[in-house]
Amino acid sequence: MSMQSIMLLVAFLAVLLALSWPLGIYLAKVGEGAPIRGLGWLAGVEKFLYRMAGVSADSAMGWKTYALALLAFNALGALFVYAVQRLQAWLPLNPQGFANVSPDSAFNTAVSFVANTNWQGYGGESTMSYLTQMLALTGQNYLSAATGIAVAFALIRGFSQRSAKTIGNFWVDLTRSTLYVLVPLSTVFAVFLVSQGVIQNFSAYKEVSLLEPVTYQQPKIGADGQPLKDDQGNPVLENATATTQTLAMGPVASQEAIKLLGTNGGGFFNANSAHPYENPTPLANFFQMLAIFLIPAALCFAFGRMVGDTRQGWAILGAMTLIFVVFTVVIMGAEQQAHPALHALGVDQAGSALQSGGNMEGKETRFGIGASSLFAAVTTAASCGAVNAMHDSMTPLGGMMPMLLMQLGEVVFGGVGAGLYGMLIFAILAVFIAGLMIGRTPEYLGKKIQAHEMKMTSIAILVTPALVLAGTALAVMLDAGRAGILNPGAHGFSEILYALSSAANNNGSAFAGLSANTPFYNILLAVAMWFGRFAVIVPILAIAGSLAAKKRLEVTAGTMPTHGPMFVVLLVGTVLLIGVLNYVPALALGPIVEHLQLYTAR
Repeated sequence: MSMQSIMLLVAFLAVLLALSWPLGIYLAKVGEGAPIRGLGWLAGVEKFLYRMAGVSADSAMGWKTYALALLAFNALGALFVYAVQRLQAWLPLNPQGFANVSPDSAFNTAVSFVANTNWQGYGGESTMSYLTQMLALTGQNYLSAATGIAVAFALIRGFSQRSAKTIGNFWVDLTRSTLYVLVPLSTVFAVFLVSQGVIQNFSAYKEVSLLEPVTYQQPKIGADGQPLKDDQGNPVLENATATTQTLAMGPVASQEAIKLLGTNGGGFFNANSAHPYENPTPLANFFQMLAIFLIPAALCFAFGRMVGDTRQGWAILGAMTLIFVVFTVVIMGAEQQAHPALHALGVDQAGSALQSGGNMEGKETRFGIGASSLFAAVTTAASCGAVNAMHDSMTPLGGMMPMLLMQLGEVVFGGVGAGLYGMLIFAILAVFIAGLMIGRTPEYLGKKIQAHEMKMTSIAILVTPALVLAGTALAVMLDAGRAGILNPGAHGFSEILYALSSAANNNGSAFAGLSANTPFYNILLAVAMWFGRFAVIVPILAIAGSLAAKKRLEVTAGTMPTHGPMFVVLLVGTVLLIGVLNYVPALALGPIVEHLQLYTAR
């Protein structure tokens, strides 16, 4: 691992800490319903929205009512996103005249954006109109992120309240998270992105002249409009010369900002954050990575303040950071090794004079190996899915680490809200294990952890592995699943395992190399995304309701401290043990076998 990569990682964590601490204080005020200094004028907007929706901001909900409101809202959101895609040919702001999206692709995309996954089986600039991108996709980026923050607030109230029957009001949490957090931050960040060169317009696509003509071969078309074939059935090729290129335009910066801050990940362009119109400079790349982690890190501090013990937030953040650093170091180290297959062919893998060697395949030279590897770790540790490099081109171990970060349950910072409530579920499991070891009833933040909480915790933790492993098995067993594999062998298996891991854990990044925009994969991945999101949220809300109803016990000499290094180590061990053991057999069939095949063949 180079000194440049070490300095980049240290700088990233230092700036993240400096920004997330004050934001955590701010988020705590938002979650507690306190007035926000300097944004008092938004209180009138907030009240107006409640009146328009017929919502009483003063009425709190039990966990069942909260869950029903959340599910109903997101189900309606999915229907809306689906309808806009299916009708986009007849709707305005479609200067390219794009056709309606196919039913299976529209279904997959609707579920994807509502579930905060943003898996993209389509090319944004060649499929979606400006209206679809802005109204349906970008709009859902805000609402799905706000849903995650709302669930995190509800669970925190479960710990902080004393003998209460309610956990807050979903509509209030959703509104305040959007109005006071996501919209202001996204506005500021979008302006910064525009200053770096990210485009923001409604222009039609531009036809520009190339500096040098490009000659290539293409199939020759017969009089009947079909490609000609020779006697052996091979296509007849003819030379063609391109003198122009089409440059896609659109309202990119506004979508890019919430895509990152909301840990959504769905890019305006198919190349996502590797595209120069989405991520033009190294400085933009650095702040895009910060944006992905900013709210998840800040929520840890908000958690500490809302439960009345800031040390608890530091413990959760410490566990997340420890796991993240270890995995990031492995990714950077793996990618800074020369790829043996390319080395055997005598390929120069440095990419530019700025690179000292390593695996530059699939990476942008303007970012290099260090920044590309860090971005891969950040986007898969968080439930984001934005990418600035091709994960499919990583070394086997370099590609396995992002996959594992997702398979841990998206709790290493994780998605907006999802990372915190996911890690708190593991914290409950950790104190339960500790309680078994010392022979006493486990407690966490003064609340007894009993049978009901453990049943709900087990469901929340086991849902995603079940979806990933069952979905992967189904895909490799059926012809429709195997038909999408473009790379046979261990790497092809890794691509399917990565896709299901990404979908069920609501990440959205892809290994690529898998033809996933088919009815089979669109439906399979949509099912994994929906249940990976909401079959986890409902048990968590049940835990929040159960904990809120319990009395808060006083700290005694026998109470296990949950804010020190020992608890951090226990929590990290629990996350790694559960995550790794679930997936070891599958990983052994994919990236581990590929690594052994690649490096033992030298």
